[in-house]
Amino acid sequence: MHENEISGIVVDCCYQIHYQLGPGLFESVYEEILCYELTKMGLSVESQKAAPVIWDGIVLGSGFRMDVVVENKVILELKSVEAIAAVHQKQLLTYLKLTGLKLGLLINFNVPLIKDGIQRIVHRL
Repeated sequence: MHENEISGIVVDCCYQIHYQLGPGLFESVYEEILCYELTKMGLSVESQKAAPVIWDGIVLGSGFRMDVVVENKVILELKSVEAIAAVHQKQLLTYLKLTGLKLGLLINFNVPLIKDGIQRIVHRL
C-alpha cells in the first residue's frame, strides 16, 4: 500500500473519531482509539515505537518514541494542544529523517474542525 493511500485512511479515521468525540481529550485517548480503528481495518500499527539514534556509526539505544507508525511507512505524531508550534513540525521531520521514511502526519485533535488540525510533513530522501 502506498503512503498516500495510508494517509487517506488515517485522515478518514481521524475525522470519524473527532466527529464522535470532539476536541479536548488527552492525546493518549485519541491514540488508543486511532490504533484500534486502523488495526480493525487490517493495517499494521505500532504505537509508541522506539527508534534508536545512530551517532558516529554507533547505535545509542532508544533515542525517541514515535506516537504511531502505520504499515512501516507513515509516522503519525498526535497532539491535543491549543496550537501546533514550529517545534512539533520539526520534531516529526526529524523522526522522518532518522527513520528514512518519507511521510508523516502531524495531527492535532484539539481543534473545532479536524481538517484544520492535520498537516502532511514530507521528507525528500
